[in-house]
Amino acid sequence: MDSSKAEITLDFPPFLRVYKDGRVERLLGTDIVPPSINPETGTGVSSKDVIIVPETGVSARIYLPKITDPLQKLPLLVYFHGGGFCIETSSSPTYHNYLNSLVAEANVVAVSVDYRRAPEHPVPTAYEDSWAALQWVASHSNEDGPEAWLRNHANFDRVFLAGDSAGANIAHNMALRATEVGLCGGVKLLGIVLVHPYFWGDDRIDSEAKEPKGLAEKLWLYVCPSAADINDPRINPVAVGAPKLSGLGCRRVLVCVAEKDGLRDRGWLYHDAVAQSGWDGVVEIMEAQGENHVFHLFNPTCENAVNLMKRFASFINHA
Repeated sequence: MDSSKAEITLDFPPFLRVYKDGRVERLLGTDIVPPSINPETGTGVSSKDVIIVPETGVSARIYLPKITDPLQKLPLLVYFHGGGFCIETSSSPTYHNYLNSLVAEANVVAVSVDYRRAPEHPVPTAYEDSWAALQWVASHSNEDGPEAWLRNHANFDRVFLAGDSAGANIAHNMALRATEVGLCGGVKLLGIVLVHPYFWGDDRIDSEAKEPKGLAEKLWLYVCPSAADINDPRINPVAVGAPKLSGLGCRRVLVCVAEKDGLRDRGWLYHDAVAQSGWDGVVEIMEAQGENHVFHLFNPTCENAVNLMKRFASFINHA
């Protein structure tokens, strides 16, 4: 056996390992489950997979809650999964189960985007794929487009973006781009929900001052090799030269952080920066005491996870 095939050249636990022969081993987020009606929970949520860009394979899983009034149009949520831009998919059990529960709780139509991942497809591929998916969703706004669930049941006056970790980072960047470029049919975003957003920067803030160069920085420079440094505005939205936060293309923002999460202080910094930017909107923040990064995905029935989901659903339905 060629010893080089087993030689690890890069190691990013708990995400992935890269071997000398170029092989990538993902350590998490490799399981998948099919779309379905969810009889186990009694929610009545249905889901199906759709191809958005056949040339690249970009796809999404669409969720539809139990329909009691076929004439009613429901809020529309476009969701971007987390995983450091390199693991997880829209069809992983973690995200499938979470979206099922969220769609039932909030009574929304949801589109969970399956963007291509690094390192095979380095950032900015995830952003380009997510933008293509968002434009595809918006193309249904005038009751056009190929997907009947969106044409018949989505309210394009109540469109939200959301994500966790790297997915929250994507949601932020898509909200900025929606202002810069515009969405199909003139669709406007009503709000974004950023759960434990993956933001970072070269300057150390608050509790970060005690930490050495860590995973957040190393991972970004690996998944985005074109970035000059960790102050790239896509990962550091408050960096010098970053797009002005006053240009966020929505009216409301909810930032969710966790007390023990290493990204907590970045979430607070983002909240404060948006509030002070002159942006004409309302920004809220929710902190889960005693919890770590994306705890709600791994312990969805704990009190803090239940409270987070209820706040998420309330934000969508009362915006």
